[in-house]
Amino acid sequence: MDRRLFAQSLAGTAAFGLLRPALAAGHGTGCAKTVYLTFDTGHMGIADLVADVLKRHAVPVTFFAANEPTQQGDGSLGETWAPWWRARAAEGHEFASHTYDHMYWRGDLRASKNGPVTGFRVRPSAGPRANENFTVDAAGYCDEIRRSAQRLQQITGRKPLPLFRAPGGKTSPALLDAARQGGYMHVGWASAGFLGDELPSDRYPNAQLLAQALKNIRSGDILLAHLGIWSRKDPWAPAVLEPLVTGLLKQGFCFRTLREHPDYRDWVAKFA
Repeated sequence: MDRRLFAQSLAGTAAFGLLRPALAAGHGTGCAKTVYLTFDTGHMGIADLVADVLKRHAVPVTFFAANEPTQQGDGSLGETWAPWWRARAAEGHEFASHTYDHMYWRGDLRASKNGPVTGFRVRPSAGPRANENFTVDAAGYCDEIRRSAQRLQQITGRKPLPLFRAPGGKTSPALLDAARQGGYMHVGWASAGFLGDELPSDRYPNAQLLAQALKNIRSGDILLAHLGIWSRKDPWAPAVLEPLVTGLLKQGFCFRTLREHPDYRDWVAKFA
């Protein structure tokens, strides 16, 4: 990092008092433009590479975790990966639920056509019922969110944010209301913040994804990437991640976690 970028990353250090020593440089109130980088779990094959980039550039992020299958060891919230999560907690990153079994919402369930929603059709992509279609009620869905949050706290010793991200961003008003009643607020992402690591690399090469992101990202955007996508042949990180971070810093952006996002900070404080 050159001197100008390093000085920028030091701005507002006091505003990041929550961050651990490795991220003490932080990105605080000294910047006029802010982005919120988030990562969902995946096969974890690039997890160490992502962590290295974040640490070297003092970039705090919010991780949304599910217990997904991985390239090495057990699930992404299993014992194999527990030291990795503890290291990220020590660096000051934030955590939130991605549902424990990466459970996709498939539709609302009603007893009659115009009746109230009584449950949800779901299909997890992980866990003992992976790729099975079944239904859960509101309490069952909230338990699925909570299970991931509890596991994160068990591993890291830190309370996750009272936020969640539904797999694929697939929700309904009834599901969002059920989650809020259970203490969890949903987080999506900005259109320009979809960083494209889920897309096929033969049609969306890394250079194209990087150029598009640097051109279109705006202040306030929530950015989304993953810790490994099985279908992408040319890994997105660190090939895109590092130049994206340095490029945004050069444009005058700072990175913050969702704890500080204006749409969520009051909700987070309510459950602190």
